[in-house]
Amino acid sequence: MEYGEYFKIFNLDWARIHFVENPGMAFGLELEVSYGKLLLSLFRIVAVGFLIYYLNLLIKAKSNFGLLISFALILAGAMGNIIDSAFYGMIFSESYPGTLARIFPSEGGYASFLHGKVVDMLYFPLFSGTYPDWFPLIGGRPFLFFKPVFNVADSAITSGVLSIILFQRSFFATPMPIEDTASKAPKPEDEQSSNDEPEANASNT
Repeated sequence: MEYGEYFKIFNLDWARIHFVENPGMAFGLELEVSYGKLLLSLFRIVAVGFLIYYLNLLIKAKSNFGLLISFALILAGAMGNIIDSAFYGMIFSESYPGTLARIFPSEGGYASFLHGKVVDMLYFPLFSGTYPDWFPLIGGRPFLFFKPVFNVADSAITSGVLSIILFQRSFFATPMPIEDTASKAPKPEDEQSSNDEPEANASNT
């Protein structure tokens, strides 16, 4: 597909595969500094390292299965975006509207290691309208929901984070073990035997 080209999913106007490239974070967000791309890539690598370490701790602690799945989704999504940003720019020529990108071009890719763009392709413009005039700052302006184009990795990260937020009470619940006080209570015969021991010892002396 050419940059900006799209086709409908099941011929639905509100569900499309739309090819764009994202130079920044999820949903097209970007750090507006010259080294922002490198900083973002390094942050992703550090975050993935922490997620692997933390997920390993959760597995050893036999944590809630839903919590493990949520963190696994976040980890998988972060790793997917890292792969794109690390290698995509090295193996493809730059994409332009009306021109197909070439793999392994003779002049080299369009970006160096960790400076590539992330491919986004999922677009769901569910509905559009106009903000009411009484809305502050944006009154009378048109809006489109949902405007950002995203990818499967973004969906995995979002699903994992939302699951943790929505089900945090069950995920992080740590019920205290209920002690069996009846089994640990001293039995009458035990008390009797313990009271008799000094007398028996006294008679032996």
